[in-house]
Amino acid sequence: MLLIDGKTVSNKIKLELEEIIKKDNLTPGLGIILIGDREDSKVYVNMKKKACSKIGIRNIDVKLDVDVREDSLIKEVIRMNENDNIHGILIQLPLPKHINTQNVLSKVSIKKDVDGFHSCSMGNLALNTDSKYFAPCTPEGCMELLRRYKINVEGKNVVVIGKSNIVGMPLSLMLMNKDATVTVCHIKTKNLKMHTKNADIIFCACGVPNLINKEYLKQDVVIIDIGINKIPINEQHDCKDKKYKIVGDVDFEDVKEIVSAITPVPGGVGPMTIATLLKHTVEACIEANKEN
Repeated sequence: MLLIDGKTVSNKIKLELEEIIKKDNLTPGLGIILIGDREDSKVYVNMKKKACSKIGIRNIDVKLDVDVREDSLIKEVIRMNENDNIHGILIQLPLPKHINTQNVLSKVSIKKDVDGFHSCSMGNLALNTDSKYFAPCTPEGCMELLRRYKINVEGKNVVVIGKSNIVGMPLSLMLMNKDATVTVCHIKTKNLKMHTKNADIIFCACGVPNLINKEYLKQDVVIIDIGINKIPINEQHDCKDKKYKIVGDVDFEDVKEIVSAITPVPGGVGPMTIATLLKHTVEACIEANKEN
């Protein structure tokens, strides 16, 4: 079994980016907008800021109250669009329910859309155009893992479990653009096992801990586990010091004797998402310098 080590690959990407920044004397800037006080959002933002700082990307942060008006949020986005020191804009999701997420994301300049969530970025991905655009970071990170481990998808039967706009849908487009034969499964799919049993490669992004075990798989399948699920590891579910562990959508211990390659959770796809965000920010900075 080959362990697809996203942590090691992400560290290599960060070193490559750091060398580019120093060699070309770049000053990339990433604008981050955080709304409200969700603990998970704050953790993710801090991880991204820390990664930026390590390789030489400056952060310009805006923190807004959870009850911020949508037009006020859009004004902050427009300010970042107009700031030449900001090359990438990240709006930490999810946004509060009273805000139209797609409307806000559509206001980000496509040149600074390093998260790849703008409708034009998605449209370019769907049409497989030659236009300069950024794809969503998590699916692109998955594809980069396959590339670095020389796992070819062309002509392969590939199953994507999950159809979200952030992961499953753009990932399926990327795979089709590489000539994979793609089946997308989701919560309404009947007989999931029928699809996964025929898969050469499976991407799991459904958010159900340990959903996939060896009964779902054929021998020597490749698995990219995108799921990040927190489950309790102690019996006293109501105690204040309840401890958790992070698991994927795949039962790693159950499938490890069947798969030919698999990503661990944690340490697989997660680090690649941040590395891809950094890569996009550096690329946006390089493109901006070409135009000036």
